[in-house]
Amino acid sequence: MAPGGRMSAPLSGGCQCGAVRYRIRGVPANPHLCHCRMCQKAAGNYFLPLGWVARADFTLTRGEPAWFRSSGMVRRGFCAACGTPLFFEPLGGDGLNVTLGALDEPERVKPALQSGQNSRLSFFPALAALPEEVETISADWLAAVAQRTCQHPDHDTADWPPEED
Repeated sequence: MAPGGRMSAPLSGGCQCGAVRYRIRGVPANPHLCHCRMCQKAAGNYFLPLGWVARADFTLTRGEPAWFRSSGMVRRGFCAACGTPLFFEPLGGDGLNVTLGALDEPERVKPALQSGQNSRLSFFPALAALPEEVETISADWLAAVAQRTCQHPDHDTADWPPEED
């Protein structure tokens, strides 16, 4: 439930190319940043933001993920077309974790804790203090990219990709 007793709008998400899309009823539980080495490798990043969703609250709305069994206890779902990491699923469980960065509105799910601290990189706490790069991308270049992007927009679409001109 959202503040004030209102039901929160469903969350949707999916991969970068739009081949795999899903919808979640409610908000993922236990939103966290996992620093374990398996999540680092699966994300190709220093950590992986995850949130748990009950199977009953999760629906695939387009495509099917590919799966990699990363251990005897877990499989990880991803898009076979573009490689986006999407799911962390404990085998035999009643739900799965979605990657929070693949949500269309990732701002709606703020991580509440960190896990896998034994593998957290020593410099991670200092990342927010790094200097910020001065914006060097021109508006013309950004407009040109936007004219023909292959990245799925952050909302559900009836069809994707758009038909060729």
